[in-house]
Amino acid sequence: MRKRNKKTDPNSSNTLFNAKVLEAFSRSPYQYFNYKQISAQLGISSKEDRVLVRNAVDELVQNKVLIEGNRGKYKLNPIHIVADNGNILEGRLQMKPTGKAYLLTDDAETDDVFIAANNTGHALNGDKVRVHLFPARKGKQPEGRVIEILQRNKEIFVGTIKWGRNLSYFIPDDEEMPIDILIPNNELHGAKNGQKVMAVITEWSEHARNPFGKVQQVLGYPGNNDVEMLSILIDQNFAPEFSAQALKEAEQISDTIPEKEIYARRDFREVFTITIDPADAKDFDDAISYQILPNGHYQVGVHIADVSYYVKEGYAIDKEAYKRGTSVYLVDRTYPMLPEKLCNNVCSLRPHEDKLCFSVVVELDDTAKVHKTWIGRTIINSNRRFDYEQVQQIIENKEGEYAEEILKLDGLAKLLRAERFSHGSINFSSVEVKFILDENAKPIGVYIKENKDSNQLVEDFMLLANRKVAEYVGKVTQGKEPKSFVYRVHDKPMDEKINKFNNFITKFGYGLRLSSRKSLAHSMNQLLKDVQGKGEQNMIESLAIRTMQRAFYSTDNIGHYGLAFKYYTHFTSPIRRYPDLMVHRLLTRYLAGKPSVDKADLEEKCKHSSDMEQRATEAERNSVKYKQAEFLSDKIGQVFSGVVSGVSKWGIWVQLEETKCEGMVSVKHLTDDFYYYDEENYCFIGQHSGRTYRIGTKVTIKVRDVNLAKKQMDFEFVNSENNNDF
Repeated sequence: MRKRNKKTDPNSSNTLFNAKVLEAFSRSPYQYFNYKQISAQLGISSKEDRVLVRNAVDELVQNKVLIEGNRGKYKLNPIHIVADNGNILEGRLQMKPTGKAYLLTDDAETDDVFIAANNTGHALNGDKVRVHLFPARKGKQPEGRVIEILQRNKEIFVGTIKWGRNLSYFIPDDEEMPIDILIPNNELHGAKNGQKVMAVITEWSEHARNPFGKVQQVLGYPGNNDVEMLSILIDQNFAPEFSAQALKEAEQISDTIPEKEIYARRDFREVFTITIDPADAKDFDDAISYQILPNGHYQVGVHIADVSYYVKEGYAIDKEAYKRGTSVYLVDRTYPMLPEKLCNNVCSLRPHEDKLCFSVVVELDDTAKVHKTWIGRTIINSNRRFDYEQVQQIIENKEGEYAEEILKLDGLAKLLRAERFSHGSINFSSVEVKFILDENAKPIGVYIKENKDSNQLVEDFMLLANRKVAEYVGKVTQGKEPKSFVYRVHDKPMDEKINKFNNFITKFGYGLRLSSRKSLAHSMNQLLKDVQGKGEQNMIESLAIRTMQRAFYSTDNIGHYGLAFKYYTHFTSPIRRYPDLMVHRLLTRYLAGKPSVDKADLEEKCKHSSDMEQRATEAERNSVKYKQAEFLSDKIGQVFSGVVSGVSKWGIWVQLEETKCEGMVSVKHLTDDFYYYDEENYCFIGQHSGRTYRIGTKVTIKVRDVNLAKKQMDFEFVNSENNNDF
């Protein structure tokens, strides 16, 4: 295409001719045409007039009205389609292994849009796209086609190399990526057949099914623990290492606190202060102080590592922390948001060391009513580092070092908890699977982590601090202008989802009261209490959580439905969460009386943080699945007790009772009878025997096979005649 130096003059003699060419493209806005095809549509056959068509196309491309594909073909820029067509939606693409996809939008009132495999274009799972809706059909799900990719979900992919003679194949780990990447052998970067690699797409022609790419880094062979954990991390867009510049900045940070800084802060070094964390924790980002005031009230301080003092906005450390958004906790390792010198040393609230903090200090009476709140920068010196198990023993035995202080803190926390539940806070709890690992990180045991009083003691004071910070900024009083802020919000559940969930649990003899928000919360808490120890517990708890909306970060405060808080934020973990660091910076600014920051910029950071949080959750979940599969990989043929945890047309999901490992009994392995799937009642029923497998049915299974690469476990029933419907 010839280059032109000037844009089209709308008053030139070519304007009318250009309009006709544009009209021809607009008749089929998603198709590519060359200038000869457009000439034919316009009935132009002379060589001279075809030159005019070609010139018009050039100018429309120059003005970005048309975009170029390949081999001299062009189509209408999607931006101009939107201007003329209201049937356009934007959202994230959720792709299936078959290649079909669904468009998920931020609008809770908008139905998911189905997109057939041949209408996804070159969009991939998780991409932000623009979709053109087809004319609606009565009673049918909305359907459309991708017309523009706005933002890629991933730039780097993790997968396995399959060698070819001149061209190799990159097979992605992500099953929701339905295409392979073609890698020329001179772009393999030394990768051998069967090795896992990081790859990027370099070219994807308009009409080609598969893109071309190149290997960026060789990770190693599948099955190696380090390779698998690294693959899980990179697959979710997390960088495994810090840049040299960020590490250099970290090393230059002094361990010594300047005298001037000490005198500028409220001094808590002589006040009783402790940290309570997991036994294997290295970063202690919160501490709790306690003292009795002369009026008989209790002063409790929630002291949070003052990361914002050390990590300055715009520096390399800050940029990389923002990009990560959060620390990632895989089964056998942590990928921190900040370099180790900061998270495990300078900022960590280690005992018997002076540490800089940002604190929320509250005055409470015997009923845990808050009388006063102070927020500001402090210096502390922790008396002791406790782990949860040690504090739990003190709570249960009523004795031990600092027992008096710990027992009083526990009592106040229980009162705060009771008040929260009385106002409609929902008591969600999920099973946390932990592994006992050998020296090679191979799982040799599995256990379930319990959430006891010691955990909840810390949690309740952190919730209080988060709420008080959000109230300080968010509450608008006379003469006080609202300021832009980062809130942790949780929207109310959609009526359709709640009704569907309620209909489901009635099949197990449970029910929710839906007359009001408070009655729903109380009946939900009662349900979660009633299912404890039952076969259907895991499924109902999981569905209950999925029925709720997902919590996220936002500058628009809609409150936190699940906690029943009107104002809530994340202030208490700046070592491992970037939004908390943003909150600390905003607090510093607003406490100093400075004006509000730009809301649009803050909202963009909130969206990024929410996205990275979800990616971290997915990475952590995948590492657990991998270790569960690895734990069972050498137990093929062994027999275990389990509970039916789910059913689908493909088979029956079983969760093992002791380890919580979950696998499937495929329908093709139900050989003792002909079973049919009762979708309405979520069960399989034997046609001749009447034997029923439904959620909660206790069963005995044998491990049939384990696919480590796919993190899948296949089971088959043993002694099925002894399995009775519960």
